[in-house]
Amino acid sequence: MIKLKHYSLLAIFGLLITFGTSCGAQKKQKTKNGEPIEQNISALPFSDQDNEGGWVLNQELSDDFEGKEIDTTKWFVEGLNDNYYIWKGRAPSQFVPHNVNVEDGKLKLRTNWEPNYAFVKESYGDGNMGTSKYGIYKDGTPMPVTTAGVLTHKRFLYGYMEVKSKVGNAAITGAFWAIGHEQELDVYELMGNPKSKKGNIREDSYLATAHDWSPPAQRPTKIFNHEEDLDFRTADDFHVYGAEWGVDYLKLFIDGKMIRHFTQDELGTAWVLNNPMEIWLDSEIFFWLGLPHKEELPVDFEIEYMRVWQKPSDNLLAKDGAFYGFEGPILFEENGRPLDLLPEDSTPNDYQKFWTIDEGSAKYLSITYGDYHYGVNSLKFAGYSKTENLEVEKAIAAAPEGSLNLEAGNYILSAQVWLDQGVVADKIHMVLQDPNLEVTFSDIRKLPRRQWITIEADISRTTHSGAKDAIVIEIRKEDLPKTRAAKFFIDDIAIKKSNQ
Repeated sequence: MIKLKHYSLLAIFGLLITFGTSCGAQKKQKTKNGEPIEQNISALPFSDQDNEGGWVLNQELSDDFEGKEIDTTKWFVEGLNDNYYIWKGRAPSQFVPHNVNVEDGKLKLRTNWEPNYAFVKESYGDGNMGTSKYGIYKDGTPMPVTTAGVLTHKRFLYGYMEVKSKVGNAAITGAFWAIGHEQELDVYELMGNPKSKKGNIREDSYLATAHDWSPPAQRPTKIFNHEEDLDFRTADDFHVYGAEWGVDYLKLFIDGKMIRHFTQDELGTAWVLNNPMEIWLDSEIFFWLGLPHKEELPVDFEIEYMRVWQKPSDNLLAKDGAFYGFEGPILFEENGRPLDLLPEDSTPNDYQKFWTIDEGSAKYLSITYGDYHYGVNSLKFAGYSKTENLEVEKAIAAAPEGSLNLEAGNYILSAQVWLDQGVVADKIHMVLQDPNLEVTFSDIRKLPRRQWITIEADISRTTHSGAKDAIVIEIRKEDLPKTRAAKFFIDDIAIKKSNQ
């Protein structure tokens, strides 16, 4: 199915950004040791100094590194308190927390030669390198290289991410990348002094890549990449690298100049950048580019700042727009991210939860791939033939308890629908759970067919959402023909405040 038409700005994913200060202010924040510092929150993307994009800084994710140590309320430090998220680094090197330093207004991620370090007695393997032990190269040669990695606790959906950085002058990468549910975006992988000059990264080149981690997560996972020849060495000085990530596009920037623009129209359903992502900064060994020599270490991957900007939206569900677009889970970030949560993991837990469809409903409702308004998924009602009928009183898809948080007030609830030819359900019901409020979209059969249409309804809540509030979608037997029910799709549910 292709996207033919849309009728409402509500369907465009953005994020509702409710920052407490304006863009032109200075905000005092606290580092781990409690010392107040000034964070420069007046800066704009280097590629949009006039702010034509209407960007607003996301302070929860941005950091100017003005303290004396890294802010662990924003950043997860690999190896701190012996805790590692997903991996311990690309062997034979290992992430260690003492290589993470903040000084001179910069984050410095050090790579060091530490023959006396007690490397973990484990191995790590990937599709390019094979398997190697930490601290020992795969041929048995000692390789006591320690590196560093940090990542944001928070994730974000769509926006502009940017760093000002300089990589170390050695055969060790500096990487600015992000992962989310079933996806990875490497904004850059750079290397200051690779030993192989014929590889895909040189001291004067730039590599950006996106990976599809949807199951089966088997290499090769790359869906697109971009290699750029530079007129500078990446280890010689600081430069500004950015990526603007939208609902169906990605733009890459170096020093304010756009170098590549990818779109979903080019990639179709291979477009995987549809879920919130966390940002990583780390250094790794790439054996195919040569191993770092003892004599060239230590070196630092230096980051002057990392910032994320986003665009405000009147869609109150925009922060969780991926979930309400049936792309992936809704995140309960207050519960903490499991340390073993891989991008390809679709196991529900306290951190990520999914739409649930009970056994009786699963014959009729499913989250389907390849039919969509935006993203790559939608909720499909399968329909049934002349010899069948709906075998349940209603087919239900339910969001998890606590996923909806509305103040008392008047709102407009909307969704995108695609109706196939034939007799479809005459009504679609969405029931808000706590307090209970049934919303009915009527006269569905009168709508145009085989194009995306906005349906909407005015709703009023007299009290704030309770702890179990959520949206439940119901397709009821009473609203369907006895036989020959046509299929249809629902996508991009949105809620905005009403002017009434």
